[in-house]
Amino acid sequence: MKTLFDETTIGQLPVKNRFVRAAVADQTSDGYVGDSVVETYERLAASGIGSIVTGITLVDGEEKFMPVAALCSDSFVPGHRRVTEAVHRHNCVILAQLVYIGSYVFTQGNMGGLVALAPSSVANLVTGTLAREMRAGEIRMAQDKFAETAKRAKAAGYDGVEIHAAHGFLLSQFLTPHYNQRMDLYGGSAENRARMVLETYSAIRNAVGPGYPVWIKLNSMDGIPDGISNNDFKYVCRRLTNLGIDAIEVSGNWSPLALKSGAYFKEAAAAIAEENDVSVILTGGNRKVSEMTSILNSTGIGFFGMARPLIRNHLLIEKFRRELKGELEEERPPLAIPSLS
Repeated sequence: MKTLFDETTIGQLPVKNRFVRAAVADQTSDGYVGDSVVETYERLAASGIGSIVTGITLVDGEEKFMPVAALCSDSFVPGHRRVTEAVHRHNCVILAQLVYIGSYVFTQGNMGGLVALAPSSVANLVTGTLAREMRAGEIRMAQDKFAETAKRAKAAGYDGVEIHAAHGFLLSQFLTPHYNQRMDLYGGSAENRARMVLETYSAIRNAVGPGYPVWIKLNSMDGIPDGISNNDFKYVCRRLTNLGIDAIEVSGNWSPLALKSGAYFKEAAAAIAEENDVSVILTGGNRKVSEMTSILNSTGIGFFGMARPLIRNHLLIEKFRRELKGELEEERPPLAIPSLS
């Protein structure tokens, strides 16, 4: 019987258990990683979590108005190296989550004159931002920025990178018919809408080499009219698996599911795990040891991502360990972890 505390591998990356700290944005004023961010990650690593995915990390300096971490130039590398060194002291692995924001600009205030880019000129349903449709050259430039940032992440000591292609950011929008109304090779059919994500992965893989872990986070559902279909989601997962992606983190629009008891995207993730020879991480709604253990032993899902539960209680992994041993005691008061949700 498999257990949540098995020492195993995600792809080829050794991990000490099956818990993944899913990304939560790290608040910064200028994109640079400071003491509070380093302390947050060291505390997470010391908590017993097996692997950590950082908060969204900007690949394009044009989006530096966003109050999150960046790795879009070499000047950001030293701060990120402090993070990886702190985490590695606790036998924990950490991956940098790479993102291009596009029209999903959740900051308030001056965008520095930036015109947000998107697959098509469609107002963002969340932010209201009306983006400009990307030209072919801008698409290639965005892919190059992901690749260059992945190389910096490797130089900074990260154990891998995760491509953020979920939650309405730029790559997610290319997969979504509502936002992608293009008439060229990057729009229309599922194959064309997946092209941006597949080419971005290939650009990163070419930049970091064959042995460096590259994960991806994908929406299994967008929760909007004309969102990604289940068949399209399965298609992009199948293509990524064939190209050599190391892990797929299955997520989605969790807001309409927030009151649901249990894992939000279990069925979608289980189908991907059954159909593809790839490590699958299920994120969203993971709260109970009993449910995660059941999912682990009844499906091909091998790993469980959590974000908000670890914010509420940074001692959660030790609580789970004691629960499995039947030694659950009264919890100590949790300490809040500074973050952007």
